[in-house]
Amino acid sequence: MRNFLLGVIFTLVVLLVAGYFGAMRGCVDFRADQESSSIERHFAMAAMDASTDRHAPDARNPAPVTEENIVAGASLYLNHCGGCHGIPSNPDSQFARSFSPPAPGFFKEAPDMPENQNYYIIAHGIRWTGMPAWGKILNESQTWEVVTFLSNIEKLPPPAKRVFEISASPEKKSAK
Repeated sequence: MRNFLLGVIFTLVVLLVAGYFGAMRGCVDFRADQESSSIERHFAMAAMDASTDRHAPDARNPAPVTEENIVAGASLYLNHCGGCHGIPSNPDSQFARSFSPPAPGFFKEAPDMPENQNYYIIAHGIRWTGMPAWGKILNESQTWEVVTFLSNIEKLPPPAKRVFEISASPEKKSAK
């Protein structure tokens, strides 16, 4: 039994050392423009979901669902998130598809995570995806406003929809 256990440990060490040297010689392809395998996609999503389930605090959204909070969240989303996650006039941007994995387009498919997990991901980001940790840029109440906006993205009040409208060009404004 002892020799068997030593054999398993030796095999694991050899595999780790070979994997390390293979990666250091450039044998692992880290290009973001290469399609990832189904195994990689499944593993990454399962690991991210498990990590978020484990680490997201069991917190309730303190930002009430008011028109004011949804509009504030829409403005923050437009300025910080819309380039990657889409806006109503461009719900499926090429920029979003350039990431590996592609950034989800929330105007195509609303987020389906609980609010505490959306808060956690916005605040802490997702390693190796391009999703930054906004917790050092947005304060806690701003992050909750974005979460409130995302939770209501399918039923936005008119003032929140106006946040995404393109304002008149400077020439048209000065002509008035």
